[in-house]
Amino acid sequence: MSIQYRPAGKHLLADLHGVAADLLRDADRIEALLRDAAQAAGATVLHAHFHSFGPELGVTGVVLLAESHISIHTWPEHGFAAADIFMCGAADPDRALRVIRAALQPRERDVRLLERSARYNLRSA
Repeated sequence: MSIQYRPAGKHLLADLHGVAADLLRDADRIEALLRDAAQAAGATVLHAHFHSFGPELGVTGVVLLAESHISIHTWPEHGFAAADIFMCGAADPDRALRVIRAALQPRERDVRLLERSARYNLRSA
């Protein structure tokens, strides 16, 4: 029996300010972090792709999930990371964000929540 997901979920947009630059430069470390975040959220990782822009520059990457995705873009020169966490089904994007925040330790954060396709029942997936 295959799992049926409805087109509804929570979409978190997180701006993380005041992050140590060395935490935002290593594509392998950032990928491992986002994979850990997906696991903590109860999501299923399908694929990941990350790109480093150079030794002192930022990283961009995405972890594709059965439940949607987690992506990140980093600017170490500004101590800034932008994370995008969208999950449907039973996966919990708040748990993923807690893992990311614990690892990056931002001094400030701005998080916005979007309820995607709210007309569908979030828990009937």
